[in-house]
Formats: sequence, C-alpha cells, structure tokens
Amino acid sequence: MSLTETVRFALRGVAANKLRSALTMLGILIGVAAVILLVAVGNGSAQAVNDRIEALGTNTLTVTGTNRGGGGLTLEVADALADPVLAPDVRSVSPLATTSTTLTFEGADHEVPQFVGTRPSWFAASNSPLAGGTAFSADDEAQGRRVVVLGRTVADELFAGVDPVGRQVTAGGALFTVVGVLAAKSSTGFQDANDTAIAPLRAVREVLTGYGSLSSILVEAGDPARVSAAQGQVATVLAQRLPTSASGSTPYRIQNAAQLLQTQSETAGTFTVLLGAVAAISLLVGGIGITNIMLVTVTERTREIGIRKALGARRRTVLTQFLVEATLLSLLGGALGVAAALIGARFTIVGVRPVIVPGSVWLALGVSVAIGLFFGGLPAARAARLRPIDALRYE
Repeated sequence: MSLTETVRFALRGVAANKLRSALTMLGILIGVAAVILLVAVGNGSAQAVNDRIEALGTNTLTVTGTNRGGGGLTLEVADALADPVLAPDVRSVSPLATTSTTLTFEGADHEVPQFVGTRPSWFAASNSPLAGGTAFSADDEAQGRRVVVLGRTVADELFAGVDPVGRQVTAGGALFTVVGVLAAKSSTGFQDANDTAIAPLRAVREVLTGYGSLSSILVEAGDPARVSAAQGQVATVLAQRLPTSASGSTPYRIQNAAQLLQTQSETAGTFTVLLGAVAAISLLVGGIGITNIMLVTVTERTREIGIRKALGARRRTVLTQFLVEATLLSLLGGALGVAAALIGARFTIVGVRPVIVPGSVWLALGVSVAIGLFFGGLPAARAARLRPIDALRYE
C-alpha cells in the first residue's frame, strides 16, 4: 500500500468518529494555544519594561537608600553630586521625594501612586516630554510654587474631555495649579507609568512628604559612553558624604540603567521559559488523550485490522496507518491552536499586549507533531502486533 493510500485510510478513520476526534484535537488546541500565548505574554511584559528603561535613557544613574527612610539621602548630598570638580561627567542631578496621594477636582478624585517632587532637570534626564502646557521652572522650585505636571492617566481621570492646563487640583489639602501634561508612556501592565504627577520639590516637601530623606536621586551622565566614569565619581562623592556602617555595608545603592536593562532581560527570559513550561503541561495532557483515544480506536477496529492483515497487509502498513491517524489529530489540533493564539494575541491579557514569537509557534507545532508520534506509538504498535486469527475471533 502506498503512502497516499495510507494517509487516505487514516483520514477516513479520523472522520469516522467526528466528535471523538474533535475532542481529542481540542486538548492539543488548548495546549498549543496556551504555550504560544503565555510565551507571548511573557515577551510582551518584558518588552514593555525594556521600553520604559530605554526611554529613561541608558545614560542615567539612580541612587537609592538601602536603610529605612532613604538611607540619609539629603538635598545636600544631591547638590554635592553636581560638583563639576568632583563629578565632571555628571550633567544633571534631580533629587526626588516621592509619595502617594489623592488628587481632587470639582468632586472627582483619583489616587495617584507616584506624586513626585523634583527639579526641572528631571524632565530631560528621565526623557519625559510634555504633550501639552509647560514644565515648571527653576524659579518655581526655588519659590516652592504649587504647580504640577500630570501624567496622561491622571489627566484623563480628572479632566475627561477638558483641558487641564490652568486648572487647580487639591493634594494634601493644598491647591496645585496644573501647568502641563506629560506625553503618554508605555506601561508594563503591572504598573501604569502614566499614573503620576510631577511638582516642584520644595512644594511637595512642604505639603506632603516633609523635610526628611529623599526617596532617590536621578543622575544624568553627560555622555552615554561616560556612564561608568560618572558612576565611579558618584560613588566617590557618596562615600565621602555617607560613610559605610560598622558592618561594612553602604547606606545607598547606585543603579546603572544599562545594567538594569540587562538584568531585566535575563529575568524576563527566565519568566518566559517558566510560563512556557507551565503551559507545556497542557500539551502533555493532550498527548495522553491521544493515547487513550487511539487505544479505544484500535480496540473497536480489531476485526478490521484482522481482515486487512489476512488479506496481506504488512505489519509496517498497519503501524504507519495508526501513527498517521494520531499525527493528523495532533497536527490539526496544533494548527487550530496556532490560529486561536494569533487571534488571542490581538487582545490585551492581564494588562499586557502579547508579542508573538515566531519561534514559539514553530516549536509548539513541532512538539504537537512529536506528541502525536510518541503517544500514538503505543496504540499503533499494539495494532501492528495483532495476529490475524486472534483479530478475526475478536468480538
């Protein structure tokens, strides 16, 4: 019997029990779609975080305190980092005092998780352009004027259909005048980068945070190629201002944006592999379903197998037919699973826009075919081993 005839017999066998075949393919469909979509979600989340880090710029350093309360990061320490003699490769220094608060406007209120007090240099250092209005000035910061720049989400929540520039919002019992709105940024899905508000550091400390330690300090290097040099200079200044403890640990941490991007990429890769491994379990379950259905099929068609072998069908021919049937079920289910995944990737999942990786599609299809061959092997071998006389006697 030729391969074409074998495939034709296999197709006939699959079509003979449409509901059973459909349910078997459904198991493979779910497994393949789950693998592709979960890997896509992992990649989408990683891409969003990478975009945010790259948007921040790879020529920035972030200084944070390791002790409770900010680790002694003060305005004096931030000013020392801007010393052109001690830190010649530092372009700008932006101290940050961050808190959460509720903004209200004409009866509407919105909880802002990141209300940031800083200096005007922050907008350029963090690569945060404005979509409307203007940023506050150095004089606004020096005088402690209560002006604020809103993120896109805050502006939409409080001023739906209204231009917020020039209007006043209440924060911490004080009125802040909106002078600008930030351009929209991409988000990770777990944290909205646009749900923020930026105001002069002095005003935020007077109204909301007090004059304790800073939350962090954003340092911008003058040249991306000189980030490492700037990091060394910042470390030297901090070592002078914030000496190490008796245990030898430093009360601060310096994060390089480029190093952070590399760490994030490694973490995202591990996360994506883990998601794919979890989803692959459903493929294994689908393979077990194929074994079960093919064993039932062999049992039901025992007499047919006996007749074919009595008429001269070789053991290899029977083996190939049932292997082809199992592989067809798996391949068709896999193809439908890919189609379902491509459709699902058009929607946002848990706040993340999935990014389909072509390699995951081909891998999932390949695995589905391998599952058909592997899990269909036992039933096919059982059918091929049947003796014609025993098969013909089977009731």
